[in-house]
Amino acid sequence: MPRTIWSGAISFGLVTVPINVVSATEDHSIRFHQYHLEDMGRVRYRKVCELEDREVDQSEIGKGYELTRDRLIPITDEELSNLPLPTAKAIEIDAFVPLEDIDPIRMGAGYYLAAGGQVAAKPYKLLVEALRRSRRVAIAKYAWSGRERLGVLRVRGDAMVLQELLWPDEIRDPTELLPAPTEVSEEEIEGALALMDTMTVDALEGEEFTDRYTEALGQIIEAKREEQPLPKVPEPEQPAQVLDLMAALNASVQQAKASRGEKTGPAEVHELPKPKKKAPAKKQPAKKTTAKKTTAKKSTGRRPRSA
Repeated sequence: MPRTIWSGAISFGLVTVPINVVSATEDHSIRFHQYHLEDMGRVRYRKVCELEDREVDQSEIGKGYELTRDRLIPITDEELSNLPLPTAKAIEIDAFVPLEDIDPIRMGAGYYLAAGGQVAAKPYKLLVEALRRSRRVAIAKYAWSGRERLGVLRVRGDAMVLQELLWPDEIRDPTELLPAPTEVSEEEIEGALALMDTMTVDALEGEEFTDRYTEALGQIIEAKREEQPLPKVPEPEQPAQVLDLMAALNASVQQAKASRGEKTGPAEVHELPKPKKKAPAKKQPAKKTTAKKTTAKKSTGRRPRSA
């Protein structure tokens, strides 16, 4: 079993579910140490007391709030665990909403909630089944690591998951990042949808969903360990500049099909639609003139856009 991060209970009306919180994810990243280039000596970060000018042990270190430059308010772990806050010892459910109503950008790290002993088995199962049948998730508050947080309680398999949820004011407004107003045609949208269809999968599994960075880093470490030449960097493909957006979409569809081993034919390249002609203005009484009529040049359509 993974290490328990926090123990408490889920407060669901008058129902209490004792739980233990464990991490739902694993980090497989390759870690590095810092070292001195000259002699390969390990470089470490040491905790030093500024007043005594000596390194201190972890048991000598506590927390404190700097009220002023000259005054520090010490805060003990016991005081933090006994905050006058309902969510300090319980995950309090405040509401239930459909999962699709929550913007994914607000989602954070996920944690499994394990039943805290046999006494918790029945209320744990009750909440799991209620969430599953309601097709909703619970919105809850809890206090960890020095602050009150918002979270989503949902079901994964037969287990409950607590997903961190950012507060609304923690999400930045993207308005200033938007590009200049532009228009896309229905044909271009249909082309993009066709590409999405060819790239749709049933599950996030397979070779394309592996961590290639960690694999490549492992190859370098192995080559250096065996004192072998480092693996060559593959030459990135340099796609030609495509000025016709529809041509780029059609070519992408064919490429996606080929990567999946599907039959491909020549990509259908559609011309970009020409702008609609304006309705002719109402005829005005013709004025007598001796000037010759000039023939207007026909429009060649929209200017090509880069993909």
